[in-house]
Amino acid sequence: MQQPKKLKRLLKALARQGLDVTHASGIYAVRLAGRDEIPAAEVLLPVELPVEAKALQQLAQLAHIRHPEGGKVERVRATPDFHPGDAGVAIGSVVRTSGMVIPAAVGSDINCGMRLHVVDLSVDDFKRQRDRVVELMKGDYFAGTRDVTMAAATARRLFERGILGWLAETKKHPLGSVASSDFEQLQQEVDRVYLRGSLPGHLRWAPPDLVPSQGVVRDGELATIGGGNHFVEIQWVEEICDRKLAYQWGIKAGQLAFMVHSGSRGVGKYIGRMWRDRARQAWPKGLAYPPSRLFPLSTATAPNLVADYLQAEATAANYAFVNRLLLAELLRLRLRQLYGDLEAPLVCDLPHNLTLPDGEGWIARKGACPAEAGHPVIIPGSMGAPSYLLVGLGCSQWLNSASHGAGRLLSRFSLSRRRASRSEAELGLTGVDCVTLRSQRRIEEAPAAYKPIQPIVDAQVAAGTVKVVAKLQPLLTFKA
Repeated sequence: MQQPKKLKRLLKALARQGLDVTHASGIYAVRLAGRDEIPAAEVLLPVELPVEAKALQQLAQLAHIRHPEGGKVERVRATPDFHPGDAGVAIGSVVRTSGMVIPAAVGSDINCGMRLHVVDLSVDDFKRQRDRVVELMKGDYFAGTRDVTMAAATARRLFERGILGWLAETKKHPLGSVASSDFEQLQQEVDRVYLRGSLPGHLRWAPPDLVPSQGVVRDGELATIGGGNHFVEIQWVEEICDRKLAYQWGIKAGQLAFMVHSGSRGVGKYIGRMWRDRARQAWPKGLAYPPSRLFPLSTATAPNLVADYLQAEATAANYAFVNRLLLAELLRLRLRQLYGDLEAPLVCDLPHNLTLPDGEGWIARKGACPAEAGHPVIIPGSMGAPSYLLVGLGCSQWLNSASHGAGRLLSRFSLSRRRASRSEAELGLTGVDCVTLRSQRRIEEAPAAYKPIQPIVDAQVAAGTVKVVAKLQPLLTFKA
């Protein structure tokens, strides 16, 4: 099929920037010009959505990474929410490596991820006490009325074993807001968390002030949403698309739902920055730095460093799993306080930013989620657009991965700068119920900042990576 003139002009413009880019059947293939020996990175992107040269440059640089002492990138893929990343790795990147790991391929927002619960409560019933819900959750999420105090032993086990460690110790020493939680339910829900919310972490990588040997820990960042595109959102199930799976997962049309998108907060920054520096320091002396400034660690010459990095990443990931659990649990407890003894079961919790073993190598995802066969997948829209619950189909061509959202279209600075000249309707904010302490956040995260969700989902369904189970509409969004 002949390419549209607009696409031909785009490919020529990218060539002038040193990129060899081709397009066929909704897939862009990109590599650095003149480097035919490097496998092309592929981006699943509908032709009607914009292509950003900076993101393609970052993807091509990622595919080009080799370690001079052994280790290479084998394959790079990108999901349709693909856009430039601030730290040199495009959001939506998925990379398979052998003989090396790349700490920068995950970055510092380690185990950013999604969590979804459903509630047997109607929208009308929820709205009757909507203002009281907002009042209570503004206190818990923004004003410090939450109490996530824990015993020192609990904090230590949190970093070592994630949800499993936190839960075992909390049941013995329940403190703070979660003292009234249903621990039997929390234990049963562990099986609905990816990898059971527990990775082999170690205290040596945790911030020292969060792992004292005795006393209690009061962590000001635990059970907080964080910045960027992170949120807690109350939704309702508008449509069931796969009745069998929806029934198995406990999803019903008309149900209330709530979705959490957050990660490892300051702990991830602490560990991510530490390993950004360690990876650079470990680069072989006397050799030029890689052009991308993305430094891999080789198993051939530094197996201990690789093992240490993966353990450190797991330590931050454990914190993120518990952070999402607590964000959801605070909301579940408040809903029970106002509406009675609601079960509000967990549907799933899954990560975005992690390095995980894959045969003899690893797959690192940056702003992409696992979409393994039969596993739940969450693709959220903006706060003015629907979100989707899907099932992974285990598509090896796309490294068993799916997008983690619609993807940013306009920068936060751009949205802020244009605010005065754009109406609520132009920003997509008409009818959006966003609770935040900073009005600027509402503008920065306006629906107009994001790509449309429908073509993002449709492209992945057509590619055979996922299948839609249910469609959810937003009611109320909390943004820090």
